Amino acid sequence: MKYWINTISKDHVMRGVEGGFTQANYGAPYNLKRMGKGDYIVFYSPKTKYENGEPLQCFTAVGECIDEKPHQAEMSPDFNPWRRKIRFLECKEASIKNLINDLRFIKDKQKWGFPFRRGMFDITESDFKKIVVAMGVKI
Repeated sequence: MKYWINTISKDHVMRGVEGGFTQANYGAPYNLKRMGKGDYIVFYSPKTKYENGEPLQCFTAVGECIDEKPHQAEMSPDFNPWRRKIRFLECKEASIKNLINDLRFIKDKQKWGFPFRRGMFDITESDFKKIVVAMGVKI
C-alpha cells in the first residue's frame, strides 16, 4: 500500500469528488499507473480555482483508489485525460500551515511549497496519517 498527494485546485478536486475519480499532471497517465488498488490519496489545493483562484493552501479531500488501472475519459474530442476511480472519505479541509513543521516530505521548511510543484507524488504512511488526522479522518 502506498500513500499519495495530488496537487490540484479545489474546484477540480470537487469535480473529482462528485464524479468519484482523480486525474493527475494535466491528464497524463504516468503517476496514475504507479497507484495501486487500495492506495490512499490526499488532495492539496494551493488555490480555490484553477485559473485566477484565491490562495487556499489546504488539504481538501482524501480517498482510496478502488480500481486496478487507469482509464481514459472523454472530456472533449481533443482531451481524453487518464483517471483513477476513487472512493472519497468524509473530511474537513486542513491548512498546510499547521502541518509544515511535522511533515517529513517537506525538507526545507522555508520553501515548503516546493514539493507540491511535482503534482502527484508519494509520501510516507507517517506523513499521510498526520494529514488525515488534521482533516478529521479515521482510517
